[in-house]
Amino acid sequence: MRILGIDPGTACGWAVLDKGDHVASGVWDLKPRRHEGGGMRYLRLDAYLRQALEGVGAVYIEEVRRHAGTSAAHVYGGILATVQKRCEAQGIPYASIPVGTIKKAATGKGNASKALMIAAARKEWPTVQIEDDNHADALWIALVGGQQWHVG
Repeated sequence: MRILGIDPGTACGWAVLDKGDHVASGVWDLKPRRHEGGGMRYLRLDAYLRQALEGVGAVYIEEVRRHAGTSAAHVYGGILATVQKRCEAQGIPYASIPVGTIKKAATGKGNASKALMIAAARKEWPTVQIEDDNHADALWIALVGGQQWHVG
């Protein structure tokens, strides 16, 4: 089954895996553009999701409990709501996975650094050009979701 993993944020990591094998991945730029309304980032995300969800059987998103500030919390909530709305509309099950669970599965350390997460992703998927920590995290979210978590 194909799994979509999402690392929510303005630089939104995403990855589609099929039984752990890489299908597609990258980073969606959700930064607001000049002269755009505040909801445009979520409309862009919804368009990205429509494409990425093609053939996907489940979605996993990183569960963040602490945010750097109020704005970051608002963006996270908007991204989460957009993902949930799209999944509900398409009948695709979804769940969140705690940050520490993802990091521990990837590196053995629940508080692994961004650099460690990238290194672990490069080792696990040597043919994938890892863009940044968001991309690496999304790959791990998809893998952990497909292996350890069940939605439905």
